[in-house]
Amino acid sequence: MLKTFVAAAALLVSVAAGHAAEPIEGNWKTQSGATAEIGKCGSAYCVTLKTGKHAGKQIGKMSGTGDEYSGEITDPDNDKTYSGSGSVAGNTLKMKGCVLKVLCKSQTWTRL
Repeated sequence: MLKTFVAAAALLVSVAAGHAAEPIEGNWKTQSGATAEIGKCGSAYCVTLKTGKHAGKQIGKMSGTGDEYSGEITDPDNDKTYSGSGSVAGNTLKMKGCVLKVLCKSQTWTRL
């Protein structure tokens, strides 16, 4: 549960920035094996699960500038929302989700 949450949070953070050199938009394979799609939604980027038991569920929304991304991510198993951050480097998305900025988990997603 927390792994999925952290991954989603990181992804959302990365997506929100919309950095042209390293686009966050697209499909990503999460650490749990599900596919998440990141795309524009208003002035931010939304993360929506496309496969797995929570397919169709939006699990994050991020915004930011440059290499700094931040936003919120929701654990699809318990519907709890956390703060998150992330960065894109080529075909890799490194995500981090935290509870009260103290308890943090990280995950790496791969571009499909």
